[in-house]
Amino acid sequence: MEILGWIVFGAVAGWIASAIMGRQASGCMVNIALGLVGALVGGFLFRALSGDFAYEQHGLFVSMIVAVIGAVLVLVAWNAINRRRY
Repeated sequence: MEILGWIVFGAVAGWIASAIMGRQASGCMVNIALGLVGALVGGFLFRALSGDFAYEQHGLFVSMIVAVIGAVLVLVAWNAINRRRY
């Protein structure tokens, strides 16, 4: 059941990040992957900056903000990589 929660959390974070970046029609699977990777990136960055950040210590709202920030950063990197290929 915990895995399903992470998938839903990742999908919501990825969808919000896609909306912030103005990227349309990304698809559900892309949003889930983007949100999950973004949550990892955001958690890593906030832990590196604050020294003691952990998702378990904060509520859902703070965790979602961190995941969305990470997902936006992942989306910016993804767009930069894809532009260089074409």
